[in-house]
Amino acid sequence: MIRIAGIALSIALTLLICGCGASDTAIPEEDGLYTGFSSEDDDGAYGEVTVAVEDGAITACGFVTRQKDGSIKDEEYGKVNGEISNREFYDKAQLAVRAMQQYADALVELQSAAKVDAISGATIAHGQFLEAVADALDGDG
Repeated sequence: MIRIAGIALSIALTLLICGCGASDTAIPEEDGLYTGFSSEDDDGAYGEVTVAVEDGAITACGFVTRQKDGSIKDEEYGKVNGEISNREFYDKAQLAVRAMQQYADALVELQSAAKVDAISGATIAHGQFLEAVADALDGDG
């Protein structure tokens, strides 16, 4: 009896320690394109994801983040009036832009949003990605 209690305690502690990561959303059974959105960040920017599902698997994913005005954060993100006025800010902004594609590719490869690791310097985009994927795949996207 003591041994069973010890095993149960070990399992509970393992789940407590390891189970604190992102939750996952089931892949829909119905083939199709699923679109989802994250909530807005402090600057009004938000993430938008489109996930293609075929035969119970994620076959493609696209992820963009949009500025408050709805424009996509792309190679111009981080520039002021079309010019790089602050190289450090621009480089950080572009790291986040590159991370968007990496997050989308990782979802297709891993078939699980919970397994997509955050990229240092692009953690806000990671949170938006996870939230948008959950929104897309929860059946309402």
